[in-house]
Amino acid sequence: MRANVGHLMQGDLGQWLAGQTGMRSQAKERAASRWTWAAAGLMPVLAFLWFGEVWDFGSRSIASFIAIIGAVVWGYQPIAEAKEAIKIGINSAIAASLGISYSHEVEPGAEFEAAKRYGLVPSHQRVRCEDRWHGMLEGHSFNLYEAHCEERRGSGRNRRWVTVFRGVIIEMGFGRPFRSTSLLQRAGKHRKWFGLGSDADSVSFKGHRLDLVDQVHPAFAEKFTLFSDDQVEARVLVHPSYIEHLLRLETAFGAKEMRALFARGDVILAVESSNLFESGTMNPDEDRMRAEETADQIAALAGLALAINQNERGRTMGEAIPPGASPSGNLPQADTGMLENERPVAAMPRAGGFGRKGL
Repeated sequence: MRANVGHLMQGDLGQWLAGQTGMRSQAKERAASRWTWAAAGLMPVLAFLWFGEVWDFGSRSIASFIAIIGAVVWGYQPIAEAKEAIKIGINSAIAASLGISYSHEVEPGAEFEAAKRYGLVPSHQRVRCEDRWHGMLEGHSFNLYEAHCEERRGSGRNRRWVTVFRGVIIEMGFGRPFRSTSLLQRAGKHRKWFGLGSDADSVSFKGHRLDLVDQVHPAFAEKFTLFSDDQVEARVLVHPSYIEHLLRLETAFGAKEMRALFARGDVILAVESSNLFESGTMNPDEDRMRAEETADQIAALAGLALAINQNERGRTMGEAIPPGASPSGNLPQADTGMLENERPVAAMPRAGGFGRKGL
């Protein structure tokens, strides 16, 4: 489930990119022209600011900074538009080759509201979303996009927007339904006694209480905390053997941290990372490299889809993968055997997901 970038570059995508040479050159020329005019216009403005008697030092500094930044942004706009056009072209071609859809504009939905409610993303006052990939992966519906959340901090002249989350939001359907709500996160986020001691016994999100789920494997409990409103089903959905799939996805995205919410038969992931899917560039020599990076990131998601696939096709594909390999080339298949010192989980109806034999 990885786009063949070499094939795309030899076909329609490569031809389209070759035709964008003129557009790139024009964007650079327009940017250079704008910066020249901006510099000429700034000189008398800055002279008035710094040599006029009505301006104090602080006001001069702030006004000069705003004027210079405005000129830089105005001049860079043609280049930004050219990069965006290239990115949309490359990402759309990759998506089409995989039978999925890509759109640059994004309107967050119920999945983002759930991510906010259960703390997958921090409290914020504004959010910008872009680069949406959606469709079906290995028999699962999925929706992925980037989100940049900011909070206003400080006061007076120090008032500024601060990034509190930058990364991807992923919503993916499971092959089998489940009724519970479970929250998986790194250990230590919710502590007793004002941030000290062990993890809290329960957490509440707008009146919905989730209790701490005791884990049978100590290595799991050291790294992760699981809260749920159904202890039995949570242990079936989130098992130590399959946490490895999430960790590999975290690595593939170069993520700082990952949090997961299992609710309404879906899993919602918040992967905190750097800016992804930026395949647009003004240098044609970098087109293939950027496209390969994007293809790798989408392939990592396909690996996760296979890992949690609960339908017959997913199990068949999983059995066909040799140990330590995956169709994406990024996510080696996790061992489905029991971990060392692991105690068996009591017999219970399967709910699907990261279960004992989820593949």
